[in-house]
Amino acid sequence: MGRKKGRKQSEYLSKREKQIMDVIYRRGKATVADVCEDLPDIPNYTAARVLMHLLEDKGLLKHERQGQRYIYHPAVSAERARRSELNHLMHTFFRDSPKEVMADLLELSQRDMDEEDWEEIYGMIEEARKQGR
Repeated sequence: MGRKKGRKQSEYLSKREKQIMDVIYRRGKATVADVCEDLPDIPNYTAARVLMHLLEDKGLLKHERQGQRYIYHPAVSAERARRSELNHLMHTFFRDSPKEVMADLLELSQRDMDEEDWEEIYGMIEEARKQGR
């Protein structure tokens, strides 16, 4: 049975696929050679090309042809991809509980946050409460 096009993209991303997407989002667009340059531990050009083709099949990348090269760019915004990954993470590790996600995030980040960061978070929480979220 083949892969359905309508599935959530992030459900099937390997570590290497995520690394490739990081390169593409950081650069905005990239060739396979660019990805190989940014990920020196990738086995070879062919492996990178196959993975990028798989990412296209998953709906995360698109390409345009320029001469003999393919230029790849994101098919979805970084924000949309980030939210999809967060939803997957929350479902997989936090029993779909935003409270548990936030508790762990606060525990991990409290040493790196200053008063301005805390005030901004309080403001986001207050705004979400006003909107009934």
